[in-house]
Amino acid sequence: MIILMLAAAMTIAMLIATAFGFHEESRRARQEQKIRSTRPFGLID
Repeated sequence: MIILMLAAAMTIAMLIATAFGFHEESRRARQEQKIRSTRPFGLID
């Protein structure tokens, strides 16, 4: 019984970690797109 509860807790933790990873990745992509749109041709100040 303890093993099943541990497995369930690990599954929930992995789902939360995956959702957090997707959130961070989308935030990073939006930030990158914003930088690309404000600096054409990759020019750096």
